[in-house]
Amino acid sequence: MASWSKEKLPRENGELVQMQVPEIVSASRSTDIPAFYADWFFYRLKKGYSAWTNPFNGVKGYVSYKNTRFIVFWSKDPSPLLAHLDELKERRIGCYIQYTLNDYVEEGLEKGVKPLDYRIDTFKRLVDKLGLGSVIWRFDPLMLTDTTDIDSLLRKIENIGNQLKGYTEKLVFSYADIALYRKVKSNLEKNGINSRDWTEDEMRTLAEGLAKLNQSWGYTLATCGEKIDLKPYGIEHNHCVDDALIIRLAYHDKTLMDFLKVKFHPMPSPSIFGDTDPLPPDAIVLPNNTYATRGDNRDKGQREFCGCMKSKDIGEYNTCVHLCEYCYANASKEAAIANWKQHLTNKDSETITGK
Repeated sequence: MASWSKEKLPRENGELVQMQVPEIVSASRSTDIPAFYADWFFYRLKKGYSAWTNPFNGVKGYVSYKNTRFIVFWSKDPSPLLAHLDELKERRIGCYIQYTLNDYVEEGLEKGVKPLDYRIDTFKRLVDKLGLGSVIWRFDPLMLTDTTDIDSLLRKIENIGNQLKGYTEKLVFSYADIALYRKVKSNLEKNGINSRDWTEDEMRTLAEGLAKLNQSWGYTLATCGEKIDLKPYGIEHNHCVDDALIIRLAYHDKTLMDFLKVKFHPMPSPSIFGDTDPLPPDAIVLPNNTYATRGDNRDKGQREFCGCMKSKDIGEYNTCVHLCEYCYANASKEAAIANWKQHLTNKDSETITGK
């Protein structure tokens, strides 16, 4: 796990406790904070800190927002953020949104999400507010079931992709790995859903189909946490908490750029022959006739094939009440509902669960 500087800071009751003080916050891989806990999060941001319970040892930890400069949101319904984005701007905190926009309506795999048309409209409204590049489309995970095959998945992706043209630069996806998560397999079986893992040939067939669709879109295609090399299809490995994107969106924030070990360089001028020196492979081209390079910010505590940079995740498992059938973040629907009800009794608590 990424480590952050720590300081002894006061809780609301005046008690001094050790708090992690991250510059970059993930909200959150563990639950859907924008959909269900946006008001809680922005209240805690105002208070300057929140708490979370470590799922492995049950110990409560504290996170201070005093140095936070950027937030990566993850959500299947980030519409509640629309009421709060101006608060981030006032605090000079940047953000982007990893928006999981799937279509498993017929399969009933995501019964708790809003209608597809609503979710697509939300995507566009967020882009209008934040700008192109700040909302990233995820179709994640790609599921194979008795009623969903590669062709039907490609049709679903095509439908959404056509409607998002001009509103996203990227499509991120992953192949469902049921065998890796025993509780996911158990939950699917409990709900009568027959799913199976992907073969490598099937992965390549899907990738080939995506590449054909992308001829009309021009999106960046990327996989999340996948070992397989799909470069022959123009598909790269993603960095979901992405320092390059953060630099593009917040290059004006000197404090954040110093944290990311960014160096700025003038774009090379053409020679008398009209050619220019090539940019470094990791160059990030910026709109002010400069490009940026950065240090190694990768979070080495993540999965082997995860390309994310370090961030502090502030969510808790067993709290997302979308109740998707394939969810890896809930041990059970009952546990998530119980924690949601507990949250409603104490909405301003230090923790999401209100405990």
